[in-house]
Amino acid sequence: MTMSRNIDINAIGLRCPEPLMIVRKAMRHLDKGDTITVIADDPSTERDFELLCVHMEYKMLKKELNDNILSFVMQK
Repeated sequence: MTMSRNIDINAIGLRCPEPLMIVRKAMRHLDKGDTITVIADDPSTERDFELLCVHMEYKMLKKELNDNILSFVMQK
């Protein structure tokens, strides 16, 4: 049985399209079931990551907004 892994990405201060590009690149190196946790402060990342999950058939496991910081957990 293989264990899934998680990658943490801090995209605070980065603006579109950088957070999306970083996450897409990281996802390429993950196996099915692995996750990425991202924190970001660019409001457009919410839309970008939702569309990424739809188009790439990833799962959005968590999406939160706290003090203008967006937090996401996506699963490949």
